[in-house]
Amino acid sequence: MLQRTSVVNSIKVNSASFASTIQLGDSCMVNGFSRALAVQREADVFFGKEGNFSKYPIFSEPIPLLPITEELSHSTHNTLPLIKVNNISIIAMSSATILHVGNSENVSLEARVKHIRQLFDKEDEQ
Repeated sequence: MLQRTSVVNSIKVNSASFASTIQLGDSCMVNGFSRALAVQREADVFFGKEGNFSKYPIFSEPIPLLPITEELSHSTHNTLPLIKVNNISIIAMSSATILHVGNSENVSLEARVKHIRQLFDKEDEQ
């Protein structure tokens, strides 16, 4: 892997949460993973045994990774082995977000969210 020096004058991140990473410098492997249940309800009710990820197939289905079949040619010439960034300003990072200044050999990021809305039946409202 090509190695270069990473220089950042200023980084400001207001909020980083839920498997977020700030990485300066080279890395061989970057892996980010996050999963969440987002439940929206009309009534404030908690049943006690919620949050079972295995109940929802979206969390266990394999992600199809199609092979790259095109022929690729690539040429790079770096006169200076330097990655230089002046300022980075981020309001918020969440759910397997990675801020990375540097080289990476392998990168894999995955965020799975199941959104659930629990609304009253129209008959129940009357």
